[in-house]
Amino acid sequence: MAKRDYYEVLGVPKDADATTIKKAYRKLALKYHPDRNPGDKETEEKFKEAAEAYEVLSDADKKARYDRFGHAGMSGAPGGGFSGEGMTMDDIFQQFGDIFGDSTFGSFFGGAGGARAGGRTRARGQKGSNLRIRVALTLEEIANGVTKKIKVKKQNTCDVCDGSGAKDSNSVKTCSTCGGSGFVRQVRSTFLGQMQTTSTCPTCNGAGQQVTANCPKCKGDGRIHGEETLEIDIPAGVEEGMQLSLRGKGNAGLRGGPAGDLMISIEEKLHSDLQRDGQNVIYELYLNFADAALGTSVEVPTLGGKVKIKVPSGTQSGKIFRLKDKGLPVVQGYGRGDQLIHVNVWTPKKTNTREKELLEELRDMPNFQPQPGKSEKTFFEKMRDYFK
Repeated sequence: MAKRDYYEVLGVPKDADATTIKKAYRKLALKYHPDRNPGDKETEEKFKEAAEAYEVLSDADKKARYDRFGHAGMSGAPGGGFSGEGMTMDDIFQQFGDIFGDSTFGSFFGGAGGARAGGRTRARGQKGSNLRIRVALTLEEIANGVTKKIKVKKQNTCDVCDGSGAKDSNSVKTCSTCGGSGFVRQVRSTFLGQMQTTSTCPTCNGAGQQVTANCPKCKGDGRIHGEETLEIDIPAGVEEGMQLSLRGKGNAGLRGGPAGDLMISIEEKLHSDLQRDGQNVIYELYLNFADAALGTSVEVPTLGGKVKIKVPSGTQSGKIFRLKDKGLPVVQGYGRGDQLIHVNVWTPKKTNTREKELLEELRDMPNFQPQPGKSEKTFFEKMRDYFK
């Protein structure tokens, strides 16, 4: 089934500001919250759908990509792509728990960051930070899509303590401040009466446990510095500045917390012959005067290799030939752009005595007098016609 538009999901216009988007999500999250609808799979899916929409529209960069490319711009990478696809309920409470941590939300559902009514969901450690890398691609790689192997230096989960930060199982005790929940509740008085809020425990940072003896390898952090080799599947048609994300491939979380994401920014390498213009590519073809006047066949480079084209006699400088579907594909979409071949008739900068004599003979001949006529289009008019 086709994805619904994120603005439609939240019920906000496309020019909605951050405050409006947050209020809309809060309203839906309260309506479809699993603790209000226990065992109802349909409302749970609506809860996840709202969280996915909010994840994108609440982030300025993701929102800009979504406004430009739609759902196609939010996918295409392993591990969930750009957006919140595949988020579990724990992911939602971990990432957007602050939505439930104030005013009535705190009192209804017991607070933020993964603490759900009745303590059914355990608190987790602090989430790891995101990593950002840049990947440079040739036009040929962009045209076909490519799998890149990269080495990423990052914080990995300690292989001795498995991320707990403890020397052994006897070196962990329940946090005395939060009683193992990972959260502390506070009651404050407001003009509306007493309001209950929930925040991450300051003693255990939400882990619910305290370490009495640190792991000798990671010194209690639960993480060690290392590197990981990753394979990144980059879809065809990506553009300069587009960003992909690999969920959970960033730095490991603190003491068992979820890992951050790996953010991948796309760079385009300059091509020796072709220039990109959206989904089209442009090639500047230079012809000598004789070939333009008499006609010829020439080889031109394309993203799929060289092809031969016929240049008819009398071809004017500024003429544009089109090779259909020889451009770039639409990312996660259908169709391809074209290759546009712009003709430039080369005028010699220097001539010898014999060449001058021949040109003098041709100078005043009738067929060598300019006769553009009103039907001749300018270069910009021709380009405009091709981009309609």
